[in-house]
Amino acid sequence: MDFTVREWMMTLIVEIDPDATVKEALSLMRRRYINSLVVKKTETNPEYGIVTTVDVCDKIIAQNRDPSKLKVRDIMTSPLISISQSASIQDCAKLMMSLKSRHLPVRDDETGELIGMVSATDFLVIAEAMAS
Repeated sequence: MDFTVREWMMTLIVEIDPDATVKEALSLMRRRYINSLVVKKTETNPEYGIVTTVDVCDKIIAQNRDPSKLKVRDIMTSPLISISQSASIQDCAKLMMSLKSRHLPVRDDETGELIGMVSATDFLVIAEAMAS
């Protein structure tokens, strides 16, 4: 059975300013029950970025850094790698595996704008659907 990314992505994308503190990002992620934030493009940040719970673990907790003293831009991953909405879900999984990523933003085929997100937990539902 062939599935496209568009069929399985979540349309919720929560963005944060690159100059927000990591503490603000943590609070937003906790309040929204999400594990990643897209970092907005700004005049001083010309590319999208992403900050995830893995970044928090690796770049804050493991290094004993104070999240109130760091900006999101200090720990984000950029430039942001995304996938086309018309890509197959298998190609999405392969890309996420090669990137060692648990979150992958989805872009519109025509405009290139971000329209959704696929996360590793989405593959539980996808795998179940594949079994039908």
